[in-house]
Amino acid sequence: MVVRIDFNSEEAIYIQLRNQIILGIANAEIKEGDNLPSVRELAENIGINMHTVNKAYTILKQEGYLKLDRRKGAVISVEADKYKAMMDMIEVLQVLLAEAYCKNITKEEIHEAVDRIYDQFL
Repeated sequence: MVVRIDFNSEEAIYIQLRNQIILGIANAEIKEGDNLPSVRELAENIGINMHTVNKAYTILKQEGYLKLDRRKGAVISVEADKYKAMMDMIEVLQVLLAEAYCKNITKEEIHEAVDRIYDQFL
């Protein structure tokens, strides 16, 4: 998996890293049981601080995307708590849909966009 960080983005680097790892899982670039690089290795490869990588890994662990093992390092381990995932998604979508509504984006346009994005993961 290739990680691309936009150093000019207003989005925090640890969030960019988190999001790219989740997209990598969804796109099957990385799979259940795969090891991610060590914090130090990934930080050096990308050219960012180790604490930034550690923060991204910690968030991914809290969200159920990976396990941290002292011997194996960071291992992809997707815990499927569907109810919690749905509640989290609804919370995020509520704001995104409110923004879309305020900008006159129609329900049909939203459905088309969601279908197009979701189909990328199949």
